[in-house]
Amino acid sequence: MTQEHISHPEGLPNCAAGHRARHIHDKRCASAGGGHLVECACRSTSKHADPDKAIAAWRRLNRPERSARPAAVPAVADNVLQFQLGLAERKPKTQRAALASI
Repeated sequence: MTQEHISHPEGLPNCAAGHRARHIHDKRCASAGGGHLVECACRSTSKHADPDKAIAAWRRLNRPERSARPAAVPAVADNVLQFQLGLAERKPKTQRAALASI
């Protein structure tokens, strides 16, 4: 048999779909397509001569998605007074309330 399943005491991370990962060592020479790979039911890494590189490739393939940074909320200063400046003429609140009740 040219393939050997290698167990890891710490285990390998599952894929994004939740499938269990398997570390396989294909004992053929590299020119014949041998090497180390990590696979699950839905994906696999390419073959690597170094087992650590195969595991690193698996972790890179299945790392959790980065979440977007929360939008920075500008700090509101307590000592700033803002006026409603605009080109259109604004009606006082009393006139607006009177117009709304009509």
